[in-house]
Amino acid sequence: MKELAEELNGRFAGKAPEEVLAYFLQEYQGHIALASSLGLEDQVLTDMICAIRPDTCIFTLDTGRLFPETYSLIERTNMAYGIKIRLYFPDFNEVEDMVARYGVNLFYESIEKRRLCCHIRKLGPLKRAFSGLKVWICGLRREQSVTRTSDELVEWDANNGLLKLNPLIDWTEEQVWDYVRVHGVPYNKLHDQGFPSIGCQPCTRAVKPGEDVRAGRWWWEDPDHKECGLHK
Repeated sequence: MKELAEELNGRFAGKAPEEVLAYFLQEYQGHIALASSLGLEDQVLTDMICAIRPDTCIFTLDTGRLFPETYSLIERTNMAYGIKIRLYFPDFNEVEDMVARYGVNLFYESIEKRRLCCHIRKLGPLKRAFSGLKVWICGLRREQSVTRTSDELVEWDANNGLLKLNPLIDWTEEQVWDYVRVHGVPYNKLHDQGFPSIGCQPCTRAVKPGEDVRAGRWWWEDPDHKECGLHK
């Protein structure tokens, strides 16, 4: 499957995201989904997907620690496109056990405990969301962080046994915002308050002028570790 990913990268090199999406949404119809974080990039992809195949599955992970503004965006997006974003929740037994053992804000104590929290609240539900899929669409961009500079348009995700599609991989932040404004894409109001990247409320802060766009995510950790495990 790595060979297939390489072939597809060559075939679609330099192509517009809409063209890439049109192929994959047709070729893998019924076995492809957008894993949306409700971030700006995923909102752009939602707009593109709904214009091509509005019946495509779009899901998000509700960790139980999201911002109120994020929940509001889910409803606004559903209304704008006439869709129903599917929400996947963590196993409550695992959450209760974790909190009983380590406390409700364990993620501040160590990278290991933060990753445990991410694993239970994100990776577990994600595995269930992947059932029956062959391709998952993501809003990753190389420009976002040092952990994503080597990402490709199409990758073989060996951990999950899926092709991973990153249609906006070469886009700049300016291109994303231009698309949002031109197409009137609904977005999280926290972006207007200095939050370029938005995750769980306790683990996200606004960034300062000149900081990296993901500096507000797990800000107490080294930049090289700033991934929750969804994207390795």
